[in-house]
Amino acid sequence: MNKLFIFTILSVVIFPNHAYAYLDPGTGSIILQAIIGFLAASVTAISIYWSKFKSLISRIFNKKEREKDKSNSDD
Repeated sequence: MNKLFIFTILSVVIFPNHAYAYLDPGTGSIILQAIIGFLAASVTAISIYWSKFKSLISRIFNKKEREKDKSNSDD
């Protein structure tokens, strides 16, 4: 059964039929808007998590510096 499935998929990929499909400008516009929306959402998500990551790292390093300053001021 698995070999039959793989053979079917390969035959569809290797020997495609011509579709002669027409994509009007509206379809191209929708595809372009989807790509732009995906990119905008990705940049926004990355920037949000990047700022959280930077905040975490700065808190970790500032905590170590404060502990060093505190131990030096006790002397």
